[in-house]
Amino acid sequence: MQKNIAIVMGGYSSEAEISLKSGDVVYNSLDANKYTLYKVYILKDRWFVKLDTQEYKINKDDFSFVKKDIKVNFDCVFNAIHGNPGENGALVAYFDLLGIKHTSAPFYQMSLTFNKRDTLSVIKEYGIQTANSYYMHQRDEINTVKIIEKVGLPCFVKPNRSGSSFGISKVYREENLEDAILNACKEDEEILIESFLDGKEVSVGVIEYQGKIEVLPITEIVSENDFFDYEAKYKGKSKEITPARISDVEKKKVINTARKVYRVLNMSGFSRSEFILVDGEPYFLEINTVPGMTEESLLPQQAKEASISLTDLFDNAIQMALN
Repeated sequence: MQKNIAIVMGGYSSEAEISLKSGDVVYNSLDANKYTLYKVYILKDRWFVKLDTQEYKINKDDFSFVKKDIKVNFDCVFNAIHGNPGENGALVAYFDLLGIKHTSAPFYQMSLTFNKRDTLSVIKEYGIQTANSYYMHQRDEINTVKIIEKVGLPCFVKPNRSGSSFGISKVYREENLEDAILNACKEDEEILIESFLDGKEVSVGVIEYQGKIEVLPITEIVSENDFFDYEAKYKGKSKEITPARISDVEKKKVINTARKVYRVLNMSGFSRSEFILVDGEPYFLEINTVPGMTEESLLPQQAKEASISLTDLFDNAIQMALN
C-alpha cells in the first residue's frame, strides 16, 4: 500500500511565495506511482489540502483531513516551508508531538540554526571562523558609534531570524545605519550586524544521502548587485557557478568546514551553508535547514552536478524519515 506523503508549503513569513514554488517542485519530482502525494498549504489564516480545485481543511488535532467521509492520515511530511513555522522548529515540534515522521532535522537543531546569533556562538567554540558581529534587539538604543567600533564599515545589517535576504542591507556610512536597522526590524525584532568580509562567496549543500553525510559540489556566487540579495537570488541578477572556480586547497577547506558545521550542529536531512573565502580561508556566514528547492535554487543545482536527480534527492529524504 502506498504511503501518504504530505508536502507542506507556504508558511507565515516573507518567504511564503518561495516556499510554494519549492513545494510544487517537490510534488512534481516525486514518483506518484510510489507515493500518494498531497499538497498541504500552511497559511496564517488556514491549513488545507488542495485536490484539483477543492480545498479540504486540515484537522490540527492530528494533522488529518476528511474526503468523502474518509479520514486521511499522513505517513510522512516533506517540509518545504522556509522561515516560520517550517524552518524555526515550530512545525517540527508539532509533528514530533503527534508522532508523525518528517524530512527535517530535529526540533532543537531547527530552532538553533534559524537563529543566526546562536548558531554563530556554537560554531565559534569549534574554531570555525566567522565575521565580527554585533547583536541587538529593536527595543535597544541604536548606538551607531558602538556598532561601528565593533564591526567597522561597510557592514551588513540582517534580521536575526529570517531568510532569502529579506531585510538585509549593506551599509557604507554611519548616517545610513539606523535606517538599515529599522528596515531589518520589519522582518524580525532581533538584529545581527556583521563586518564585511572581502572575498569570494560560496555555498555548499550538506545532506544525508543513502545513510551517509554527503557534501555536494560547491557553488560560487557572483552577484550583479552589491551583494547576494533577493533580486540576485531569485530574479537572475547573479551568476551561480557550479562547481566553484576555486583551488583544490580551497575546495578541501570548504568541504571539511561544511562537514564539520553539519556535525557540530548535530544536523540531519537537508542543509546549505554559506561561506566567504578570505585569503583562501572559509568564513562561515549561516546555514539553511530548509534550502530552496525551486529550479533556480542552489541545492538542486549542486545535486544535479553530483548526478543526483531531484526525484532521487527527495525520495531519499522520505525514505530516511520513514526508516
